Amino acid sequence: MRAPWRPTAAFRDREDAGRHLADRVADELRADSDVVVEALPRGGAPVAHEVARRLGAPLDVILVRKLGLPFQPELAMGAIGEGDVRVLDPEVLRRAGVSADELSAADARERAELERRGERYRAGLPREPMEGRVVVVVDDGLATGSTAMAACQVARAAGPRRVVLAVPVAPGDWEQRLGDAADQYISVVQPEPFYAVGQVYDDFSATSDEEVVQVLREAARERAASAPPPERGALGDPVQERELLLPVPGGTVAGTLRVPPAAKGLVVFAHGSGSSRHSPRNRYVAAVLEEGGFATLLFDLLTSAEERDRRNVFDIELLAQRLVDVTARARAEDDLASLPVVAAVVSRGGRPDLAGEALTQVTAPTLLLVGGEDEVVLELNRRAAARLAGPHEIRVVPGAGHLFSEPGTLEVVALTARDWFERHLAGPGGSGPVRRR
Repeated sequence: MRAPWRPTAAFRDREDAGRHLADRVADELRADSDVVVEALPRGGAPVAHEVARRLGAPLDVILVRKLGLPFQPELAMGAIGEGDVRVLDPEVLRRAGVSADELSAADARERAELERRGERYRAGLPREPMEGRVVVVVDDGLATGSTAMAACQVARAAGPRRVVLAVPVAPGDWEQRLGDAADQYISVVQPEPFYAVGQVYDDFSATSDEEVVQVLREAARERAASAPPPERGALGDPVQERELLLPVPGGTVAGTLRVPPAAKGLVVFAHGSGSSRHSPRNRYVAAVLEEGGFATLLFDLLTSAEERDRRNVFDIELLAQRLVDVTARARAEDDLASLPVVAAVVSRGGRPDLAGEALTQVTAPTLLLVGGEDEVVLELNRRAAARLAGPHEIRVVPGAGHLFSEPGTLEVVALTARDWFERHLAGPGGSGPVRRR
């Protein structure tokens, strides 16, 4: 019997493999910024921690479960992931003769485990947004590739700028096998012959749920310790920040409130699909507004229960009422109740056309900001603008796409929004909230 192949410098354990992989990833991504590292638990967590630490990037988990054959669970016939993603291997299904009922049973069983792990791993920690960022999906190795493929699809559904799949060990044909699942592939060793992921590890003992939770909390502490000091206002006073739990019908939603010294108005952020109050783009725009003297409230539009039903993302009536309820609740906060504010709206690459007939009732000054390269959305905004009852403008940002990820375009958006709010802050009739979508 042939002995398993080992390189001359085998990885001692997952942490050692992570450090080797981190060096390779840092070299490949040295020109990239705004990176988030997503670990495939369990075994990928200690590897990804080293990568995140080396990049100075936040760490989160991307949840995927293997779908094992009914009679041979260790052999994958596919995988499932968050967001109702499912990847199947049609050849394995055909050869094994798996029925639709057997597939449904495996799916239901693994989705229950997926939810359990999500609650276990992320308890008390916010989920890292992936929208507009470089997402590095990390595992401790790649064998069949079905789990990694599902993870990449889960990541893509969140609207990242680029998806990178990074593993310490993979078979030589892994890039051909996975195709365009990721935009870039990074590995440390590709043994020949390839037997199993564990063949390049001295210690490949199982990683527990508790270890995954510990890794995530340690990474969060490290990030907090390296964070810059709080911003200072014009008089040297720090911007005050606090987390809010805002009661709404059916539950509560979380929000982040930031109030600069001598705040003159409140901007409420209502984010779009795939985003959250942790979105780096929303937070950047909020920081520009805070520099201009505006308080900002970034909140999650849906409760945790509502997020499980994808249809709620497009329930315009629900989302509109949620914005009204949260704004009213925020205005009851002691440090916001006396702010002189005026109703105004800024939409950044949004879809106001989805509001339908309600557009004819909008009288607040409305600014529609759209990227010049986002042609479909630009046309939809033009049609929506024609139905608005109040004063409005469309501003086209040249060279910008839908996410305004091109250099300098998001800064243009933030400064233009700030000017719009400044202009209408002291306008006629002003006692409502300043809003940005």
